[in-house]
Amino acid sequence: MGKEGGRPRRAGVPPKRKSRKGLHPKPRSFKGAKPTSTTSPEGIHERSRKRHEKERKKKNKKQRNEEEEQRVLVKDEEGEEEKNASTRHAQTISPDASPSQQLQYFFDRLRSAVGVTLSSLELEEISDSSVVELPQSLGRDVGNFNKHIKAIFGDSWKATLCQSQLVEGKVDAGSPAVLIICLRTLTRECRAAKLFSKHMKVEEQVSLLKSRVNIACGTPNRIKKLIDMDVLVLSRLSVIVIDMHLDAKGYSLLTLPQVSLEFWDLYKTHFHGLLQGGKLRICFY
Repeated sequence: MGKEGGRPRRAGVPPKRKSRKGLHPKPRSFKGAKPTSTTSPEGIHERSRKRHEKERKKKNKKQRNEEEEQRVLVKDEEGEEEKNASTRHAQTISPDASPSQQLQYFFDRLRSAVGVTLSSLELEEISDSSVVELPQSLGRDVGNFNKHIKAIFGDSWKATLCQSQLVEGKVDAGSPAVLIICLRTLTRECRAAKLFSKHMKVEEQVSLLKSRVNIACGTPNRIKKLIDMDVLVLSRLSVIVIDMHLDAKGYSLLTLPQVSLEFWDLYKTHFHGLLQGGKLRICFY
């Protein structure tokens, strides 16, 4: 007999193998727990329940994240809209502003819209007299527009704005004295040519401009097109009226994105030189 650890060992009995502590730990058992087989109905049901529970939690988390993102997006949009509305209203000019303040506002909008900054020399060529001063006693609404036009031209308003015959060398066909850009309604007492992009074809407007026109009213894009076609003539033009009315969203002619770009294109191409030369005045209405 051999000895194992100092103790005798019977013949034919193999020696016991020593194992390091913790190498082969015994599985822990819980009191009262029933072992479940992975292939038993109970085990399959348990795995399915856990899988559905995990998917449910994942779906709920995704839904909460989407709702939170939507709330943040709506909040950002509301804040941006309030900011834009505040900016648009801040960019309007007060009727009580002085001519120099109105010119400053006008050229600030020019720089903001198309990035054009006038030099000090160019600004000196455009005096405060380039802005029409309207009587403060009359409100700037459609009902008083005719009265304001009469005040601008004084005693000559009737001969300038209400005659229908051409005068050789003085009054050419299609040459208005007043050009109203995007006015809401037209003056009733004097003939006005409608030069809007909608509701009238270019051919109809070309035919209309073959006779004497004292007042013309239209959108920037259509006005520029007719000028480029040489049917709308600026030889007699002395006043442009810019409609400063705000729409339901707080935009005006000078702040509505696409329309404002069309206006500044028209101004730079055809009006700026006349304004610099003292041949044209602006009326913010």
